[in-house]
Amino acid sequence: MSEIPAKATESNDPLGGARAEAADDAVAHVRPGEPPSGDAMWQSSPPGSIYDYIKVASFSIGPDGLVEQWSLRAEQLFGIPAEHAVGMDPIEAFIDPDLRAQGQRKMAEILDGREWTGVVPFRVPASAADGESGREGLAEVYVMPTRTEEGEKAAVCIVVDVRTLRSIETDLAASQAIFGQSPFGFVLIDPDLRVRRVNYRFASLFGGSPDDHRGKGVHDYLPRPEAERVTATLRRVLETGDSITDMHVTGFLPGSDERRHWSINLYRVRSGSGRPIGIAWLGTDITARRAAAREAAAARRNLALLNEAGARIGNSLDLETTARELLDVVVPGFCDLATVDLYQGLLAGDETPPGLADGSAELRRVAFASAVSDAPFIGSGDPVAVGAVHHYPFNSPCADALRTARPQYIPAEEGSLVQSTLAVPMVAHDTVVGLAQFARTKGSEPFGDRDRDLAVELAARAAVCIDNARLYRREHERALILQRSLLPPGDPVASGLDIACRYLPGNSSADRPSEVGGDWFDVIELPGHRTALVVGDVMGRGLRAAVAMGELRSAVRTLALLDLEPAEVLSALDEIARGLGAPGGVQQATRAARRPREADLSEVYLATCVYAVYDSVTRRCTFANAGHLPPVLVEPGEDALMLDVPPGMPLGVGGEPFEEVEVELPEGALLALYTDGLVESRDHPLDEGLQAFVGALTDPSAPLEDVCDHVLTTLDTHHGEDDIALLMARVQGLPADSVGDWTLPREPRSVGRAREYARGQLLSWDLEPLVDTTELLVSELVTNALRYGEGDIRLRLLLDRTLVCEVWDSGLVQPRRRRARDTDEGGRGLQLVGLLSAAWGSRRTPRGKTVWFELPLPDGQNGMVDPAEALLSLF
Repeated sequence: MSEIPAKATESNDPLGGARAEAADDAVAHVRPGEPPSGDAMWQSSPPGSIYDYIKVASFSIGPDGLVEQWSLRAEQLFGIPAEHAVGMDPIEAFIDPDLRAQGQRKMAEILDGREWTGVVPFRVPASAADGESGREGLAEVYVMPTRTEEGEKAAVCIVVDVRTLRSIETDLAASQAIFGQSPFGFVLIDPDLRVRRVNYRFASLFGGSPDDHRGKGVHDYLPRPEAERVTATLRRVLETGDSITDMHVTGFLPGSDERRHWSINLYRVRSGSGRPIGIAWLGTDITARRAAAREAAAARRNLALLNEAGARIGNSLDLETTARELLDVVVPGFCDLATVDLYQGLLAGDETPPGLADGSAELRRVAFASAVSDAPFIGSGDPVAVGAVHHYPFNSPCADALRTARPQYIPAEEGSLVQSTLAVPMVAHDTVVGLAQFARTKGSEPFGDRDRDLAVELAARAAVCIDNARLYRREHERALILQRSLLPPGDPVASGLDIACRYLPGNSSADRPSEVGGDWFDVIELPGHRTALVVGDVMGRGLRAAVAMGELRSAVRTLALLDLEPAEVLSALDEIARGLGAPGGVQQATRAARRPREADLSEVYLATCVYAVYDSVTRRCTFANAGHLPPVLVEPGEDALMLDVPPGMPLGVGGEPFEEVEVELPEGALLALYTDGLVESRDHPLDEGLQAFVGALTDPSAPLEDVCDHVLTTLDTHHGEDDIALLMARVQGLPADSVGDWTLPREPRSVGRAREYARGQLLSWDLEPLVDTTELLVSELVTNALRYGEGDIRLRLLLDRTLVCEVWDSGLVQPRRRRARDTDEGGRGLQLVGLLSAAWGSRRTPRGKTVWFELPLPDGQNGMVDPAEALLSLF
């Protein structure tokens, strides 16, 4: 076959340029390191070349004008096999009758030696063997004259389906539009890591026209260390095909000293056959976003500081303590040194601070904190010690801050270690109660406007707490303590228990006014559908007894949420109780715990307490008793009896360990906890009152509220002098079909099995809306157990008012939630658990630990977090 004349690749060939560029690419994209097999012009085109897309067909026409040769591509294009096509007249076979005369003339010209290129409509003849006769099409035909071996004139025809050409033109136009109109920097990099093409957006940033960037490398745009990092990444993408998303790159634009940040996405570009032909680089400028992120981080830090202040400031109604709490929050998180001065009149108990209008009234320094070893002095003049009374000169910035109720910057003195100081008035309800000073030493960032606003907010919070303490001490000391101490929990609920409770204050008489007692009770829900039942009584009466009771009850709740064993809870309470009556409060309790033999029992309040933990899965209840009256148990069909729980020593005595007793409670059993006011009185001995109480439990199957009322009515003659606390619980254990329990071997496949078990169990419970979230969190906890735990893994699902998932292992290391950085590949597992669950935590077990989370059931899932949104929020 003769060569194709040059004329066929000129302007009348719309694909000539494309074919030329494809040829260039075929030469340019020989893989690096592969030796050429010969002259590049004669190398075979790889699969996926331009000819595969165009699907060029060919056939030859003999001197008689009939088809002489018929290629396989011609069979595919026209749908006619070679055995039928050879010998046909192409004009008669394919051309519409109305155009055949014109076609015969063209054929004569071609056989006379003339080239011809044009677009010809065709139809498949009715004799086609493939059943597609009558199909019409449009072909672009290239006809070139040639001669046979005998020297006779013939022709070679190259045919392309016009529809294919139009599709390629459309694809090229769309590709050009996307590339050219993209608002992001778009770069195509060849396998040699050289720029093949850039769009106008990229060129507008780095200068020049898009053609000026052809052939450049990464080092032409980025500093050397950054360029080497990006080059290594490009090679990895080219070799592995793994895409890179949101890769952060730092550099400079030409002619600018401003550091810029870009987010880069990289992916390998392949030909139709899968051959890598380069890398696509899509970049967007995130400089402003990074700056906003830094601002947001600073805002989050400030918010965290405010949140900590809200949690730590105001826990005491003591003015000095509140001032120290403020300094505990700000040093060293906000400043290096800080002081708090309060008006002396306020500390003396006056109704209003007697500060003069010029801000020069006497103040007392109540707190000082420093984060540096050689703590410098804040302010000018003589140093002021904690507890000293002083005043500020009229023309000083501190006096001005007190006078105007506005913060003031204090200039740094020459040679001082302090370089920046803020004097912030403490304002509560439009009343200035004192002055807080915050200072930063040299080497720290000076205070800015945002710091000033934060300092004002912190001082205002502390001022409100201090003002509340003042009002408490002046007007509401007894009333507030009574309200906080005597309010019992209302309508407590617990898993596997029906709860009823009563609290009755003691009666008063003319010769003995009623005083506040120290009785209390509590119902505390614990992880794993367990419940802590508490009843206690502080010995003695009066305000201090009530305060001690309130502190003990708060301590019990705190210790219970730490998931300690009952004996451990009472031991910790014992240490706390040994310091409640002392002037030092908790500090005295700490000293007493360190020196038990030196503790003075006259300075402490004694208390009794019974603490029980009920497990609704096993229906077992563990008791520990600190000198309290024994619990009463009524099993179905049996008489009431007092449980033999070793009483131990009362809280506050110390020196003796507490024992635990575990009792299995049958379904429907009734458990009663109470204080001595129910069974003890002046006129009746304790044993008689206990027997009367046991005898009153004659119908335990009745509703609990009725049982409580019946007991109080029956024992009316035996009580009245003391407060009464009564807590009753009927056992309603968790059904076996509400528990899923599996043991998993310590191997990676256990993660998938755990998800399968969880999915199957939730579907059996008709909890399909919780499946995805549960599977995700189960996977995280089991993975952590595999990575950080020991021994076999146990997975347990519990269904009651909520869904609880527990993962057990033999390791002792407790999980710790941390904040993962944007670039970290891990460390977000517990963040996910915290985001998606209603609650989560971990507790020690006799053989290791248990990590758990809790999910609300679907009918109350308004507060649930979507897993996809949670995942996005981590990045």
